[in-house]
Amino acid sequence: MKTHIFIISILALAFASSCASRKDLVYFQDEPLSGGYIDSTPEQLIYKPDDILTINVSAADPIAAKPFNLSVVSESDDLVRATGSTRMQTYLIDFNGNIEFPVLGTLHIAGMTRIELTNMLKEKISAYAKDPIINVRLVNFTVTVIGEVADPGTFTIQDERITLLEALGLANDLTIFGQRKNVLLIREVDGKKRFAKMDLTSVNSVSSPLYYLQQNDVIVVEPNNSRIRSSTYNQNNSVLISAIGTLTTILAVFLIK
Repeated sequence: MKTHIFIISILALAFASSCASRKDLVYFQDEPLSGGYIDSTPEQLIYKPDDILTINVSAADPIAAKPFNLSVVSESDDLVRATGSTRMQTYLIDFNGNIEFPVLGTLHIAGMTRIELTNMLKEKISAYAKDPIINVRLVNFTVTVIGEVADPGTFTIQDERITLLEALGLANDLTIFGQRKNVLLIREVDGKKRFAKMDLTSVNSVSSPLYYLQQNDVIVVEPNNSRIRSSTYNQNNSVLISAIGTLTTILAVFLIK
């Protein structure tokens, strides 16, 4: 009889506890992703399609520089009042890597660094304005951090340079359940998604060419085994276990009789 009771108890506990597997929780399990691995990170930020830029041109003669600047847009505080803040208009790099620039027309700038774009504009505008000063800024530099971090999300970067650790800091660090040896970095290179794995437990990650991020990079922190095992636990489990325990006791009484 005791054997029967033991078997029933084991079956009850097995029924009560359900365990998730890695495939239920982990992102991007069908590696390798199309496009392959990330080889390295450029030393400077490289402009890509869908980047949004502000480009301001100034010179000793403001009148000569004016045609090369987009007009400033006024933003109303509400639909009634016409007053409000102002902002510079922006340039969107299209699918072909081009922007439409005043006076100069269509310019192909995808694949350029900030210095290369600035030098090109200086050379072209110098024919119209003496000693032009070019100020270029990327306004939609974002990185996304998801997975086992305290505050996942997409973050806008004010500078044009951010490290992997700084990005994780914006997400308030990994949770205790984050897999530190298997952090996934996803990046678009030449129109294709590429990926790399980083081991944050190694000091070598700081000297990795992937330590500095590019715009629109995605960081994915995988859950560890402890998180996977506990993922199916919910507040109703204690009630369920209690009910099964009661049922087991009742069955045991009948079996003893």
